[in-house]
Amino acid sequence: MDELERKSVAEMKAGEKHPVILILDDVRSMHNVGSTFRTGDAFAVESIFLCGYTPQPPHRDIHKTALGATETVHWQHFTNTIDAVNEARSKGYKVYAIEQAHNSIALQDFSWNTAEPVAFVFGNEVSGVQEAVMELADGCIEIPQWGAKHSLNISVTVGVVLWELMRRH
Repeated sequence: MDELERKSVAEMKAGEKHPVILILDDVRSMHNVGSTFRTGDAFAVESIFLCGYTPQPPHRDIHKTALGATETVHWQHFTNTIDAVNEARSKGYKVYAIEQAHNSIALQDFSWNTAEPVAFVFGNEVSGVQEAVMELADGCIEIPQWGAKHSLNISVTVGVVLWELMRRH
């Protein structure tokens, strides 16, 4: 581990984080949850909010994909996503849904002031971000796509959004 300069669990917990919260809105796949933890660790996000029926650690299928990141990324469970959005807002976070919608902002056009904390809501694999949550969001960000499916797996979406955000800052 030393030769790769990887941080220990204690160092990750105590280390500086990017002011980013990932909110999972009724995500059903444990593999998507585990992958979100792993990506959240890679980009040193502040926290992950697991909402509704989104699976929670500990579970072997989450751990299989997270590879220990459930120990390095702070997380909380909320009975519903609106409570999670309100919690993020109460901490000064702007909230953006990651969804295909009218008047969305293309990811490459999204401007982030790193002094301003942001929370991103990722929706259910089939139905997306709940309409009530979309109405509460400060905006909606969309990843441009040119294929026939016009959808990405949540774990891929989390990686693309965080990479684009951090790449520019």
